[in-house]
Amino acid sequence: MKSALLVFLGGGLGSLVRYWVSLIFKYQVDTKLDIYGTLTVNVLGSLLIGILMGWFLKSETSHTNLQLLLVVGFCGGFTTFSTFSSENMNLLKNNLYTEFLLYGLGSLLIGILAVFIGVLIIKKGF
Repeated sequence: MKSALLVFLGGGLGSLVRYWVSLIFKYQVDTKLDIYGTLTVNVLGSLLIGILMGWFLKSETSHTNLQLLLVVGFCGGFTTFSTFSSENMNLLKNNLYTEFLLYGLGSLLIGILAVFIGVLIIKKGF
């Protein structure tokens, strides 16, 4: 029960922060595409997961509860694959094929790179 509560709390907080980031892009950034907020949270979430993974791997003690709260809960609620998928469908429906390829492949590659950089940051002690 404690594990589920940690995931629930982290996920709720992550979703709230994701919502705030989307509002920032909606009202502060002049753009015709709604993909930038999602791209931002997915890259930041990937970087954060990498940093956390690196820290947990480097740590000599088990941090199961913290992993549930931050990685599974917060990062899981913060990043959003379903919105990413929906936005890609909208790009295709609007015949924005170049944007679709750049956003889809770019998100995937940058997300994986961000996880790698996050782990590297912790391993190298930057």
